[in-house]
Amino acid sequence: MQQIPEGVRGAIRFFAFFVGNGTLDQDVLSDVDDYRPALFKFGSALEKVFAVYTNVLEYDEAGMPTNDDWAAHRAAQWIRSYLDHDYEVEPPFEDWEVELH
Repeated sequence: MQQIPEGVRGAIRFFAFFVGNGTLDQDVLSDVDDYRPALFKFGSALEKVFAVYTNVLEYDEAGMPTNDDWAAHRAAQWIRSYLDHDYEVEPPFEDWEVELH
């Protein structure tokens, strides 16, 4: 059985840390009060945040993430759009980015 590459596991762990302590992509979320209660209340929003991050995350042949910042940025955009219906995601999400598997 193959495991997710170590570099990818590390990227997911750091992403979870930033989501959990409220410091994910401050360029996108600086105008949002603490987003954590809204995500953690029912869990399905938090599930979507991780789905966006892992759907967008790519890694190379060595198992090292190649676009971790972009994946985290897209997840932050999803959070912002979830909390602020006037926020316009640029570029708009594609179906594969927000799909739950």
